[in-house]
Amino acid sequence: MQDADLFMELAGIAGVSVGFGALIAVRPSGPTAPLEVAPMRMVVSMGMLAVAGGLVPGTLGRFELTEHGVWALSSALILAGWLIIFVASARTPEYRVSWAETTRVGSRPRWLVVATYAVGVPYLLAVLLTPIIIVLGVAPNLEAALYYAALVLILLGAGWALLSLVFAERVPASG
Repeated sequence: MQDADLFMELAGIAGVSVGFGALIAVRPSGPTAPLEVAPMRMVVSMGMLAVAGGLVPGTLGRFELTEHGVWALSSALILAGWLIIFVASARTPEYRVSWAETTRVGSRPRWLVVATYAVGVPYLLAVLLTPIIIVLGVAPNLEAALYYAALVLILLGAGWALLSLVFAERVPASG
């Protein structure tokens, strides 16, 4: 399999992301508000998806699958991971509160809402369509590059979730 070392490095970077997110989540004054918990879960979930995504092709490559078989199965696992993350997140009360808050009229400046959707919708389309293109075999010569791009997008999404948490307006704890 081509670029096995590259995927291992990407898995290592994602592992650091997961560790950093988990460290923030379990600190004594860790996230407690729904608007802090939901992004932290996304950081850790997406980081773990990137770790798994970085390790899967090298593992599958040892089973003498065709190149397309490795990339298609790896991509199918990425899609399954996304489905699990979305379903698990949507079932949490923190996500529902976070979603209600971010979509409430007047809770954020209009330009920020527009910018969020202008970036978020193409991001989600790219991160979900890329593995689908690989599974369908539409671009066989680009499968490794597309898969790598999908993993990078997942890591960038985890980074975005972490930045949104870092720059979130925190309400001082009442005491």
